[in-house]
Amino acid sequence: MTYSPNLSSALNKTSMRDPKFNSPCSGMCTLCIGECSGPCEIGLSAIRGADTVYPNIPGEIQYASAKDYPVDYSHFTINGRVFGALGAPEDSDLATVYHVNTETTIGKKHPVPLALPLILPALAKLNWRDYFGGAAMAGVLTVIGESVVDKDSQLVVENGKVTSCPLLHEMFDSFQKYYRGYGQIILQANLDDELRGVLDYAVKEVGFKGIEIKFGQAAKGIQAMGLIGSLEEALKQKYNGNLVLPDPEDPKVQENYKNRMGKPFRLYNRLPMWTEEYLVKRLDELRAMGVENVYFKMTCYDEQDMEKVLRMAAKCDVDMITFDGAGGGSGGSPIKMMNEWGVPTVAMESTLYKMMERLDREGIVLPQIAITGGLSTEDHVFKVLSMGAPYVQVVGLCRAAMAAAFAGRTIGELIEKGNIPKEYAKYGSTVQEIFADLPELRAIYGEEADDFAPGAIGVYSYLNRVGLGLSQFMALNRKFALEYIDRSDILPLTRDAKDLMDGKWLQ
Repeated sequence: MTYSPNLSSALNKTSMRDPKFNSPCSGMCTLCIGECSGPCEIGLSAIRGADTVYPNIPGEIQYASAKDYPVDYSHFTINGRVFGALGAPEDSDLATVYHVNTETTIGKKHPVPLALPLILPALAKLNWRDYFGGAAMAGVLTVIGESVVDKDSQLVVENGKVTSCPLLHEMFDSFQKYYRGYGQIILQANLDDELRGVLDYAVKEVGFKGIEIKFGQAAKGIQAMGLIGSLEEALKQKYNGNLVLPDPEDPKVQENYKNRMGKPFRLYNRLPMWTEEYLVKRLDELRAMGVENVYFKMTCYDEQDMEKVLRMAAKCDVDMITFDGAGGGSGGSPIKMMNEWGVPTVAMESTLYKMMERLDREGIVLPQIAITGGLSTEDHVFKVLSMGAPYVQVVGLCRAAMAAAFAGRTIGELIEKGNIPKEYAKYGSTVQEIFADLPELRAIYGEEADDFAPGAIGVYSYLNRVGLGLSQFMALNRKFALEYIDRSDILPLTRDAKDLMDGKWLQ
């Protein structure tokens, strides 16, 4: 049995010549013939070389792992109870799904109330306006991704420091204009952002109160690379403080470029070398500037690294760490990295639970924890909260939330054109008739909600569905507030799942 996909990929539109007969070990066709034009990953690589490491499909596209991992949250089922009520009176009229409280709070010194225990993790591309706007409507956390300043054509850099970035203002405002007292928009920063003063600019000039320090690079942890098409652009990127290799200022490199020789210019994100000493001092500086909430973003690195980040976060008085497991997507990472690096989110959470339990016994004041990676629906949310209780309080829904932003926007455009898909035409012919949760937004914002972007309404509606579904599972277990969810609320279905509950996956 193999868990890896064969050498075809939707991300490069490659396919197998003989899909029925593949060698499981190599992923190649069992019979590789000389006359084949090479529609597989190897054939494409033979023609396009190093460019095929990354997905090569243009347009507004999200990416995700295609690997069928040997274990995930489906290996657990949700428990149920018929007696009592925690968080509500034992009264059948008052202990209902309607009365379930899905609100929680993030933050130590500066509490951030959340209407749902959710975070929409870091993005800086695609339909970000609706992604951030919908997060504000739903009252949850959301994060602007690393290196976002480089996406701004109007970016101004002086002496290696960012002095103007209109795009950051736009992204911040896309959340703030819908802000209703719940949630927060957070700016993520990698080492390149830190070296170029992005956080200083964002806090002082834009007004960010929440920042997220990223450990690692790109969608999960690989060093990000971006192809640069010209010498002029390479010089511009280097002037803006980015790491460009080969060095575009080197005369020999410039000569090779003119003669179409040598390696292409690529933009590389610098690998961070964060230390506790540096972060303690730096975060104090940022708090003095106006930062109220500090977050870390981590993924499933070596177990010692995960523990080090937990200890570092405690020393730095960090509010929350988001841990990202294998199986998710959205970022343009190398194809094989998405499929062949890290452990499934459920295994990562199992390891983290035992780790946090041990650190808790040591008397360490732990940050709050969010889990993300390949999660999309309310059963995922409930199982994550249950497995990680009491340490895990928030769940990340990234790729799914962006899919909702796409769907809402697309349906809105079709309604405007009068080309309503038949599955929705039965509900009406206008946004007000077709989007079922719009009356709830009117109750919050007034009649102006009728003019909200359909993509943002789509994100709100999707998260509203997740919230109601979560409430159903909570009521099923007679848990009418999030604080009562515990590990007894899920049950293992397989031996692997039982091992995960015992925390044995990585030990």
